[in-house]
Amino acid sequence: MDSNAYAKGMEMLGKMVDPEIVEQTVNKVAKFSPDFAKLIVEFPYGSIYSRPGLDMKQRSLVTLSSLITQGAAGQLDFHVNVALNSGLTPNEIIEAIMNTLPYAGFPKAISALFVVMKVFEDRNITV
Repeated sequence: MDSNAYAKGMEMLGKMVDPEIVEQTVNKVAKFSPDFAKLIVEFPYGSIYSRPGLDMKQRSLVTLSSLITQGAAGQLDFHVNVALNSGLTPNEIIEAIMNTLPYAGFPKAISALFVVMKVFEDRNITV
């Protein structure tokens, strides 16, 4: 793994959301498991998200689709916010959920929709 992956990961996360929130979250995880905190910064954000080839909007769409099909509602809130910050429109996010219906089924899509509705409500977004 890239020896600068942690620094790249923290930089990438700081572009996605408020850097202060990133620091607080990483520190919270690190108090429980420093190795886990290091891995969740280095691998996805320092080694994958920082690669060329896709812009952040495209990466957000891929990530949302993946999380929805896994039923990973716990991580969806963060990534819906990242998607909005990256330029995905509310309607594009809703379409992404609809696109997962044939592959993931209604229960996962509905769970995702409720997470998205909460994020939109928190951000005063209407569709």
